[in-house]
Amino acid sequence: MKQVVKIGGSLFPDYAIDLAEQLEGTDSAIVLGGGEFANLIRKYNSQINFSEETNHWTAIDCMDIIAKLVNDKVESAKLAYTLEEVNEISDEGYTPIFIVSDFLRKEDPFECSWDVTSDSIAAYVAHLLNANLLIVTNVNGIYTQEPKEPGSTFISKIDATTLLTFQESSIDVMLPTLLLRYGTDCYVVNGKFPERVMSLIDDNINDYNFDYTQIIGE
Repeated sequence: MKQVVKIGGSLFPDYAIDLAEQLEGTDSAIVLGGGEFANLIRKYNSQINFSEETNHWTAIDCMDIIAKLVNDKVESAKLAYTLEEVNEISDEGYTPIFIVSDFLRKEDPFECSWDVTSDSIAAYVAHLLNANLLIVTNVNGIYTQEPKEPGSTFISKIDATTLLTFQESSIDVMLPTLLLRYGTDCYVVNGKFPERVMSLIDDNINDYNFDYTQIIGE
């Protein structure tokens, strides 16, 4: 497996489906974010205050829902429920879309917290598969603050230790810790421009003049 591509739920449906189609033949495994489904759980939690465990696992269930919906529209993809199936499906020439809930319940690698989202889950999967990690989201990468805020500056390269000091960014809070633990890098790129994602996968970053962020974990 060459890379794990985490496609943010904010890109669902059109951008996520289009990118999943374009990943055919790239030896990639896809992890989908929970998108608006998970955001609704956050919203209701702010009103009702569910347990951390319930928040955590229902948000992961939302990842499964979007994964199944994307898979339904992509003929070159198949659902995988284990790491073994991820590799088998890839060997068959299809793009595996990982249904993570059962796998994570067996592994149970994370504390139940909103600090852990699909970014960290994708990093964990990439580590186990010995694969590169691409975080595909709806912004160009990492900024010094919210991109729309006055004075916000884009960051093309940042080490994970520095990123730990950020209160908020386009990735989840746990990801920098995992990158340091695993001694690995990742890229954050805007999935509204699929050619940018494909350029990073093909190692042709010099062929395009675009913004992306490299997070250094080594």
